[in-house]
Amino acid sequence: MSKYAIGVDFGTESGRALLVDVADGRELATAVYRYANGVIDEKLPGTDVRLEPDWALQDPNDYIETFKRTIPAVLKASGVAPADVIGVAVDFTACTMLPVKADGTPLCFLPEWRNNPHAWIKLWKHHAAQPEADKINATARQMGEPWLKRYGGKISSEWFFSKTLQILDEAPEVYDAADRLIEAADWVIWQLSGRETRNSCTAGYKAMWSKADGFPRREFFAALDPRLADVVDAKLSRTILPIGALAGGLTKQAAGWTGLCEGIAVAVANVDAHVTVPAATVVQPGRMVMIMGTSTCHMLLAEQPKEVEGMCGWVEDGIIPGLIGFEAGQSGVGDIFAWLVDHAVPPKYHQMATEQGIDLHKLLEQEAAKLEPGENGVLALDWLNGNRSTLVDVDLTGLLVGLTLATTAPEIYRALIEATAYGTRVIIEAFEANGVAVRELVTAGGLPEKNKLLMQIYADVTGREMKVIRSGQGAALGSAMHGAVAAGVAAGGYNSIVEAAEKMGGLKDEVYRPIPEHKAVYDRLYAEYVRLYDTFGRGENDVMKTLKRIKAESRRA
Repeated sequence: MSKYAIGVDFGTESGRALLVDVADGRELATAVYRYANGVIDEKLPGTDVRLEPDWALQDPNDYIETFKRTIPAVLKASGVAPADVIGVAVDFTACTMLPVKADGTPLCFLPEWRNNPHAWIKLWKHHAAQPEADKINATARQMGEPWLKRYGGKISSEWFFSKTLQILDEAPEVYDAADRLIEAADWVIWQLSGRETRNSCTAGYKAMWSKADGFPRREFFAALDPRLADVVDAKLSRTILPIGALAGGLTKQAAGWTGLCEGIAVAVANVDAHVTVPAATVVQPGRMVMIMGTSTCHMLLAEQPKEVEGMCGWVEDGIIPGLIGFEAGQSGVGDIFAWLVDHAVPPKYHQMATEQGIDLHKLLEQEAAKLEPGENGVLALDWLNGNRSTLVDVDLTGLLVGLTLATTAPEIYRALIEATAYGTRVIIEAFEANGVAVRELVTAGGLPEKNKLLMQIYADVTGREMKVIRSGQGAALGSAMHGAVAAGVAAGGYNSIVEAAEKMGGLKDEVYRPIPEHKAVYDRLYAEYVRLYDTFGRGENDVMKTLKRIKAESRRA
C-alpha cells in the first residue's frame, strides 16, 4: 500500500502544503493559504501603531491557519486516507523569529503586548536591526571571535542575535517578558508536536552555532550587553537537533487542525532554501542550487570548510549529512522586477499586455527578449533591497546607468535581470577564488518556471549550464522528503535524505546553455558592473548611505 508525506512551505506571503507519494515523489495535491496579515511593514494589525522604516513583521496566527486550511485541503483533493500519511515536515524563511512565553504562547497574542511591535514576529527581511548587527560584527572582530570567519566576516541584520539585541536595546520589557526567543520554524513544529525543539539549520546559519563549538561564549554576549550574557541558557536551548530527525508525534490538537492521525512523525524544522537542495537531486559537491523568487539563495556543498567573503555561512551537516553546506544570497531579485512593473511602466505596455491577454511581466520579458546583449545600453546595480552577498550591507541601494530620453521599460527590465545575473556571478567567483568549486547551476523557485529569458541570461553571464528542478514546489517537496526520513523505513519512509533524494527528487529535461557570442558581450558588461560594485559597495562612494540618512532625517523633521 502506498505511503505519503506532507511538506508545508512557509513563504513570505503565504504558506503551501504539498502531499507526495513517498515511493517516487509524485505530487498528488497542493493547497495555498495567503496570510491574512501578510507582511506587516506599515502598522500593527488592528491598531494605530505605525512602524519605522525597514521593519517587517508577521502574525503567528497566519502560520496556524496555514495548517488548518491547507492540510485538510490536500487530503480532500488527493483522496489519500490520513492513515496512509506517515510524516509531516515544514520549511521556513529564516531568520524569522519571535518572543514567546514558556508554554509557547507568542507575546503578541497577549493583550498587554499586542501594541508593542517587538512582541511580534520579525520576518527574515526585517532590516531595522542593522545597528545591532554592526555592533555584533565590531565586537566579534575586537575580541577575535573565531566563528566570525564561518560567516564571511560579517553577521547580517537579518539574523537571530541582531534581532534579539534590537529587542533588548529598544524594548527591554519585551525581552524580559519573553521566556523563550525562537525561530518561527521551530515554533510551528512546537505547535504540531507539543515539544520545543531547535533545528541545526537555522541555529547554524542564522544564530552563530556550530556542531563543534556550540554558540559563542558567554563573555562575547556579555560584551555586547551585560543583560545578554546568559541569553542562550535563559532564552534559547543548547540542545540542537539535526535536520531530518524526529521532533515528536503529532498532537491531538494538531491532528484536529489538520485531519491527520495523532502520533504520526513530525520532523525537525528546516529552512526553505536548504531543504530544496536534495529535492533538486543535489547531494554532492560542485553543483550550486539557486532558489530564485523574490530573493535568491545560493546553496553549495563541499567536503571541507572554506572562508569566503560575505557568505551567509557554512555549517557542518547543514544541508546534507557528512558535507559542509554553504549559503549565499541576493536579497532582491523577483522583488526588483516587481518594483519596475508596479512603479515605472508606461500605460502603453499595460494596454499591450491586456490586448495580448498576458500579464505585464510576461510582456516585458517578450519585449526584452527582442534585444541583443548590450543593446539596451543600460547597466544596473541590483541592490534595491540591499546586498546580502558578498557585501552584507542592507544600506546599499539600487543604481541605473546609461538612461536616455529614449530608454524604454523593456530595456530597463532586461538591465535589471542582467544585474541580478551579475550579482550571482560575483558570488560564484567568490566561492571559486577560495577553493570551492561551482561546476553546474541547478535552479528552483518561481522564476525558473516563469521566465525563460532570465534563465538564458544567467547561463550567458555565468558561462555555466542551467538546469531546472522537476518540481515547481521544491521547498515543499524537500520538506515532505524530510518528513519521510523522520518517519523512517519501518513506517515506509527512508533512512537518510540521500536515499530520499534518489527516489523522490528530480530535474526537468530542459537545459539552458551559454551562447558564446552572448557571453563575450556580457564579460565586457560584467567588468563594468564590478567597477560599480566596488565603487559604491566598498566605501569609495557612500552616496547611497548618505541619501538614506538624509531621507530618514527629513522624515523625522
